[in-house]
Amino acid sequence: MTVAIVLYTSDLRVHDHPPLLAALSSAERVVPLFVRDSRIEAAGFEAPNRLAFLADCLADLDAGLRTRGGRLVVRSGDPVAEVCSVAREADADEVHMAAGVSAYARAREARLSDALRREGRRLYAHDTVVTAVAPGAVVPAGSDHFAVFTPYFRRWSDLPLRAVAAAPRSVPVPEGIGSQALPSRAEVKGVSPLLARGGESEGRALLARWLSHGIGSYAETHDDLAGDATSRLSAHLHFGTVSAAETVRRARQKGGPGAEAFVRQICWRDFHHQVLAARPDTAAADYRPRHDRWHTERDAAQEIQAWRDGRTGYPIIDAAMRQLRQEGWMHNRARLLTASFLTKTLYVDWRIGARHFLDLLVDGDLANNQLNWQWVAGTGTDTRPNRVLNPLLQARRFDPDGAYVHRWVPELAGLSAPEVHRPWQLAGLDRARFDYPDPVVDLTDALARFRHSRGIG
Repeated sequence: MTVAIVLYTSDLRVHDHPPLLAALSSAERVVPLFVRDSRIEAAGFEAPNRLAFLADCLADLDAGLRTRGGRLVVRSGDPVAEVCSVAREADADEVHMAAGVSAYARAREARLSDALRREGRRLYAHDTVVTAVAPGAVVPAGSDHFAVFTPYFRRWSDLPLRAVAAAPRSVPVPEGIGSQALPSRAEVKGVSPLLARGGESEGRALLARWLSHGIGSYAETHDDLAGDATSRLSAHLHFGTVSAAETVRRARQKGGPGAEAFVRQICWRDFHHQVLAARPDTAAADYRPRHDRWHTERDAAQEIQAWRDGRTGYPIIDAAMRQLRQEGWMHNRARLLTASFLTKTLYVDWRIGARHFLDLLVDGDLANNQLNWQWVAGTGTDTRPNRVLNPLLQARRFDPDGAYVHRWVPELAGLSAPEVHRPWQLAGLDRARFDYPDPVVDLTDALARFRHSRGIG
């Protein structure tokens, strides 16, 4: 009897899963394996919201495998040691997994490949499992990656996607392979109270609803903060409960401006993955240094904490930061506003904001999170690195009725749209009704400080 292992990482599904199908085609039995990586936990990247969502995903993956005669094997520890141990137990000749892009993922693959080779086994790392297009599949002349999105998008759009693979009918698993109990969301402490459910079943149902009822108006409504007219698929793409390649294919089949705008956002995700794959240091270092002398926790502790707590005195910023804490998720437009406020208005190091987001975001993806923060901070791939988003103008444009602020900043209930975005301008007697702070900074002064710091004008 021949056996192969499928090592699950950020691809927690049975539909459109090339490593699973490759393992099934090469062996009579397959061991679907997930290793709870002790190194990731030690590095502090296992945030409660992602742990809770992961527990949902693993339970749903196990259920999906069991309907096909299989099951999920769960281990904990160093993934290299655990995979090798399972390979010896099952006498497996091959291990199949999704290729990663971060420095850690690539180092893990290299260590695993070496360890398996020493035992006479082989590792296969499959592209286009986590992304729609593999990092490095398209490159400009004279470089190993695209540094500007628009030319990347043109080349990416012309590249044919791989065919979407159907879920296997049967996943036979060898007997006698021990497994730990599946983790449970109930075991995780500190989870955001409104965190969404995880799992492939949830992800595929959400994708189907989005394609039927949401994508058509996406081009016109995706920035409407109160309308919440985005797909909310980001966590499912991060955990791989839905396939990026399948999502793009199905969106293109719908057609229209909404689908085109949505596919462009999926391309942004691939774009960031190809940047990180080529420049893994950008997870912590500036992609394009601007010689900033950022404020740190020591310089601006009160302002930074006010930003984290949603108590900056700017309601649109505070609403977004409170949504993040309550849901473990934030609207994309709100992410731009809050990141611009921290890095450009408060002139705080983008890494402080990126770390806070990773502590709470259920879709906390290293490539997207770090490189989006750098894009806003002006140290990344943005071709206009000194743009500053004015929170008052943005509020007027994307929350004109104040509904988003009213939803997340209840102490401002009853104020009209003009008032709710500028509560500090109310007369003294009116202001006494609200437990809401004054602005932590004057926008005009902050803009002048930023321009001076960047040597503009």
